[in-house]
Amino acid sequence: MKTVTAADANRQFSSVLREVAHGETVTVTSRGKPVATIRPAQAANAQRNAAKKTLLARLHKQAATGARNWSRDELYEG
Repeated sequence: MKTVTAADANRQFSSVLREVAHGETVTVTSRGKPVATIRPAQAANAQRNAAKKTLLARLHKQAATGARNWSRDELYEG
């Protein structure tokens, strides 16, 4: 993972994007503190999809709990 200042990221944005496109994750700092992370979009989607698959597999193994004795209309009564 690479770290750059906000000023450097602004001045060299094209090169930062090229690095990200090649798989690098870049953390942008402002006054020494991390304020943003730029990472490849496909990597984020792959992580999210893997987490979703794991969660759904776990939920399918669990029995449903609690009574479903309410209607959709009751949820929105104010």
